[in-house]
Amino acid sequence: MDSFSSPSSGSSSSQFSTEDFMDQLKTQLAQAYAEEFLETVRGKCFEKCITKPGSSLSGSESSCISRCVERYIEATGIISRAMFSAPR
Repeated sequence: MDSFSSPSSGSSSSQFSTEDFMDQLKTQLAQAYAEEFLETVRGKCFEKCITKPGSSLSGSESSCISRCVERYIEATGIISRAMFSAPR
């Protein structure tokens, strides 16, 4: 039985409440968003900053990746604030 299934019999205390379900859903969505975010940053920043892949990063590659990640995080924050503060 997965975490979203409710038992076919038993007391209501062993079943998920709506609040429990929503909490679990929010947690899973946050985890999926974080994984997607990291994968996007990794791909975009790697493509932009790593010109000659090797066994270690050069100083300029390391600086480029740091700036890239910072800018991506900043841009994501700006977009999120704009989306969630927009009138509906």
